[in-house]
Amino acid sequence: MSRTYQGSIISKSPITPAGPYQCGAASGVWTIDQMVGWQKAGLWPVAGNLAVGTKAIFALGLNSCGCAIAVRNKYTFSGCVNSLATSASTASYAQSAAGNSTVGIFALGIAGSSSTTRNKYTYSGDINSSATASTAVSAYGSATGNSTVGIFALGSTGSASTTRNKYTYSGDTNGSATSASSASYFGSAAGNATTGIFALGTGSGSSLTRNKYTYSGCINASATAASAGSYAGSATGNSTRGIFALGIIGSCASTTRDKYTYSGCTVSSGTAASLVSQLGSAAGNSCIGIFTLGSTTGCAATSTRNKYTYSGDTSVVATNSSQSSRGQGSAASNGTCGVNV
Repeated sequence: MSRTYQGSIISKSPITPAGPYQCGAASGVWTIDQMVGWQKAGLWPVAGNLAVGTKAIFALGLNSCGCAIAVRNKYTFSGCVNSLATSASTASYAQSAAGNSTVGIFALGIAGSSSTTRNKYTYSGDINSSATASTAVSAYGSATGNSTVGIFALGSTGSASTTRNKYTYSGDTNGSATSASSASYFGSAAGNATTGIFALGTGSGSSLTRNKYTYSGCINASATAASAGSYAGSATGNSTRGIFALGIIGSCASTTRDKYTYSGCTVSSGTAASLVSQLGSAAGNSCIGIFTLGSTTGCAATSTRNKYTYSGDTSVVATNSSQSSRGQGSAASNGTCGVNV
């Protein structure tokens, strides 16, 4: 009697394909019928089908000459690969972004002048389209969210502002959110499934202040302060902690990072960046955060990125961006940081 083995591999244990994502494998030689069966079961690897948490989209902001650009990069976490992504609808800087596992919402900030424009970047297909505008023109904002909503601190609306917007991914709707505790811009934010932590940045000067925004009930409260007064930072994290690059401390760009642990609302030192920097951007998945460092000493442009591994709190140099920039860009990831763990 003939025997048929899955994948034509003789084994005591049947071979099962590791799909449906393109990073999976189907070892051996398969018949068409076997392949179709596994496709129906959702276990056959499919080219172009990327798993949640596989990539981050970085809008570069200002180029080395200080000109706004529409360039975006796609950073694939597996393999630490950087490539070009579909561009923004217009050149801009002073941006912010948040997203879930399917789309990233990018507030363009200054596009010639401060704007209300937002773009929706759909990870599947790398498609850029229009998103519902913010309630006011703004720049130098910050944003974070969960799988349902993104909370955008508008930043400067002509002057420092307390205004926040709530963007609901389902239905592409925008409305008002509970205000910050004080007016500010040049902030940063990271969060998990229940809360977002906003570092307020600057109103009349560097700030230690952080706010805790609870999505359920839209409640704003005080969070444990930063380790130093700062602004022009960036942040990302996972379900347990947010890593905040402080940016400018006093009047100088820094390498300092804070680790904010959501349970207990505690702040401790995070592993420092490889270069002093400011005005960077960051996104990540449940395992790592990728920091585009922004501008360095004397506002020099850089293409440097760092990879921060939450387990072990280690930071190493990551694959560079496609070109040097002075920062003031933004980033979002289909890792739905702090939501999909």
